[in-house]
Amino acid sequence: LPFRLCCDRLEPMKRLQAYKFQLRPKAGQERLMRRFAGCCRFLWNKALALEKETYAADKKRLGYHALAGKLKDWKKEEDTSFLAEAHSQILQQALKDLDRAYKNFFAKRADFPRFKRKGVHDAFRYPQGFKLDEGNSRIFLPKIGYVRYRNSRKIEGTPKQVTVSLSAGRWFVSIQTEREVPESVHTSQSVVGIDMGIARFATFSDGASIRPLHSFRKHEKKLAKLQRKLAKQVKFSANWQKLRAKIQRLHRTIANVRNDFLHKTTTMISKNHALVVIEDLKVRHMSRSASGTLEVPGKNVRTKAGLNKSILDQGWFEFRRQLEYKLKWLGGKMVVIPPQYTSQTCSHCGCVDRANRPTQAKFKCTACGFEANADHNAALNILAAGHAVSVCGAGRAQAPALKQEPAYGAAR
Repeated sequence: LPFRLCCDRLEPMKRLQAYKFQLRPKAGQERLMRRFAGCCRFLWNKALALEKETYAADKKRLGYHALAGKLKDWKKEEDTSFLAEAHSQILQQALKDLDRAYKNFFAKRADFPRFKRKGVHDAFRYPQGFKLDEGNSRIFLPKIGYVRYRNSRKIEGTPKQVTVSLSAGRWFVSIQTEREVPESVHTSQSVVGIDMGIARFATFSDGASIRPLHSFRKHEKKLAKLQRKLAKQVKFSANWQKLRAKIQRLHRTIANVRNDFLHKTTTMISKNHALVVIEDLKVRHMSRSASGTLEVPGKNVRTKAGLNKSILDQGWFEFRRQLEYKLKWLGGKMVVIPPQYTSQTCSHCGCVDRANRPTQAKFKCTACGFEANADHNAALNILAAGHAVSVCGAGRAQAPALKQEPAYGAAR
């Protein structure tokens, strides 16, 4: 069925967009940035320890306002007086981040907040007080001064906040902007269903497919070799620091290659299709360890570990996140359906049977004899379920019942 997204009246909408650039700080500025990031990390850990202690004693949280009051006292104490050297706003933002992390945990959107380590996600954020000098490719950061950055693209919108972060020895600044843009109408009328997989990164309902990148797999042996060398070095020695920095750069390369692949893929899909239907895959559950416990040990642990590594290497959640906001910007739409039985249902006659999929790649219906690639057949079922949701207005497409319950670890 053809599908067209239309809009009778185009109203302006607010768009939040971040622009990330590499900073080029001087030696003194870099020392200040490391000090400020360390202050935020120390404050996060101290506030988290106080929150856990208070909750264990009184079964209640302090909250942001109570922690902000404690911050004033900590700045005056002799042991923590160094916090006064950092800008007050970045310390307040660290406490707000902790408060948000607790709220996400109680809302079951994230895990319990954890203590931060030095050199892992070092960052601090300015909600105001910064000045952007785009013409001279520099930005003013309070208590640091003007810092030059690699100006690779034009910034659109009004800057709202900036985040300074350290990644593999390099400093970056992320400038979040806000601007009003007219609501878009997608130029295409194409509708597509996408089945995500390991052997094929994405299989489309029109028969096309995208090969996986396997960014981590390509560098896995080199990374393991460097990690074995690191284990033999004296911890915190000069050679240990150099080798650790080399491993961080390799991790950054892996992440950059994967992110580049995902951006190019999602941009291509969002430009060519007005409606995209995908499965609501629970990546966290799918990549859960099968090791079990001492009393009840798991089965096929090594095989499951390899599967988990491949799933996480694909970046399915990031693919969905990028595709969703790019479709929204272009006037398209994403429909998410439940993933149950899409690979065991015949797209030709609707028969549902686990025997329909004799192998990982082959689909052969036991009722009508229809044969196709298993991923392509699943993509057709995903597209049909997406049409049902779009046309009928159902919240979620209903999946048919199986003849018998699938065993744990069986193919979808």
